[in-house]
Amino acid sequence: IEIYSLHVDCKVTSRFAHTVITSRIVNQANESREATFEVEIPKTAFITNFSMSVDGEVYPGIIKEKAAAQNEYDTAVLQGQSAGLVKITDRKLEQFHVSVSIAAASKVTFELSYEELLKRQLGKYELLIKVQPKQLVKHFQIDVHIFEPQGIQFLETDSTFMTNELTEALTKVQNETKAHILFKPTLDQQKKNSELDETLLNGDFVVRYDVKREATAGDIQIVNGYFVHYFAPQEMPVFPKNVIFVIDRSGSMTGRKIEQTRDALLKILQDLRPEDHFSFITFNNKVVEWKSSLLPATEENVASAAALVQTLTARGGTDINGALLAAVGVLEKAEQLPEHSVSMIILLTDGQPTSGERSVEVIQENVQKAINGKYALFCLGFGFDVSYKFLEKMALSNGGIARRIYENADAALQLQGFYQEVATPILMQIEMQYPENSIEGLTKNNFKLFFEGSEITVSGKINNELDVLPVEIKAQSHTSNLTLKEEANVKEKEQVFQNQRYIFGNFIERLWAYLNIQQLLEEAISAQEEDQKALEAQALDLSLRYSFVTPLTSMVVTKPQQQEELANKPTEAG
Repeated sequence: IEIYSLHVDCKVTSRFAHTVITSRIVNQANESREATFEVEIPKTAFITNFSMSVDGEVYPGIIKEKAAAQNEYDTAVLQGQSAGLVKITDRKLEQFHVSVSIAAASKVTFELSYEELLKRQLGKYELLIKVQPKQLVKHFQIDVHIFEPQGIQFLETDSTFMTNELTEALTKVQNETKAHILFKPTLDQQKKNSELDETLLNGDFVVRYDVKREATAGDIQIVNGYFVHYFAPQEMPVFPKNVIFVIDRSGSMTGRKIEQTRDALLKILQDLRPEDHFSFITFNNKVVEWKSSLLPATEENVASAAALVQTLTARGGTDINGALLAAVGVLEKAEQLPEHSVSMIILLTDGQPTSGERSVEVIQENVQKAINGKYALFCLGFGFDVSYKFLEKMALSNGGIARRIYENADAALQLQGFYQEVATPILMQIEMQYPENSIEGLTKNNFKLFFEGSEITVSGKINNELDVLPVEIKAQSHTSNLTLKEEANVKEKEQVFQNQRYIFGNFIERLWAYLNIQQLLEEAISAQEEDQKALEAQALDLSLRYSFVTPLTSMVVTKPQQQEELANKPTEAG
């Protein structure tokens, strides 16, 4: 079985990325063989299309409601005969895998499309392409086109498998608003050495960039009556933080995990700002407060905390409820904190609650009642023994986010990376306001906190009559209450994207649908049951209307001989 062509074509228009992977395979054997298409795509992406053509006959994937697809599939297939086509493989990727039997000398073409909104983290966008052909490929290429009307601030490519020979196969061309990256290695360049037919191409190919930002009230872009508004203020004074680290040191954290936690915490302590206040709570079946109050992050206090971190050992049970309520207690009774400051609790745990209160529903209720909207709770789940669903619901109900920390060599870096994302709050209570009667389907437009290096994205549909779209942003910075205003001329903005070969049709409308689905699904996690159903119904309707494989839809892939398989979108919570 020979893959004679593998193309990855990616168009990024104003942060929205549309990627098509096409693999052409021929069976050189003189009997029928299995041809496999196996690619890894970012977890944040939604598959939008898949087809295979075997000897000129096309078999398209069809997107349906998950429950309906599952019923049809169960009826058609004897139980246990076939696994789903998509599974999570690591912290950023999931794998799509399909194979089909093809006759001697036959050819098959697989084509998979997916879309995602690139999220700004720590001051850059990242486009991740996983490269793993597992054999030498005669025609191999990665072709990336980027168009950012705001202008490209910087652009870099990075790869885990580059050699000097392979670097020669990479070209980058860039002007003010556009970039084109082409990676097209010959067969010889792909080889590990001249004797063996082994490929060097195995790993990540990454494009990172950021855009130029002029206007204070962000940047508005409009196509076919849909708008997107990006807001990422820079060089603002930073709010002091009051942060409590709540660290699990139960028996299951023994060994590698507690070591990596210690390493990460020592680095994080160094990153605290002098005006920050902090404290530690460690817990197993007992909850231990390092100090009874928050301390300013002076050199002396940081050194004393570092000494404590060095001595962390793991044994015993897991009293998550007791530990979080103790953390809220420390924040409640804190005195002499900076007047304008941001309070947050960062929980790191690797297991289920096994001591104290064990019911996750009761813990969620207790914690939400105690926090009462005053502090942000961030939950980090270490490994796969945690109930991620529980941590995610608890974080989202309390103005924070959850993240799974994968038990790899880089776990300490994952922890530090997460801390860096939330280390610099520069705005609070952000309200993005638009003329109510002229906009429909507005995505989320109120945000509790804005961290430096990230970006707020709001999208909606403009009524036909509007010539000028006025926007107003209200927010609190550390030093003042801000009001920022901007007006966008609808016709002028529409002009920007005319005659661009970079555009894939109605991309802002698709961006709007993608963002809407992501937000509805996130909202559903922490909603009451009746609301949850309504939110999921809306997300399902959009998923079907714009043909996205989301956690609520399935793609039915029909193969020759009428065999059917399902591609479902896995979630971190399983």
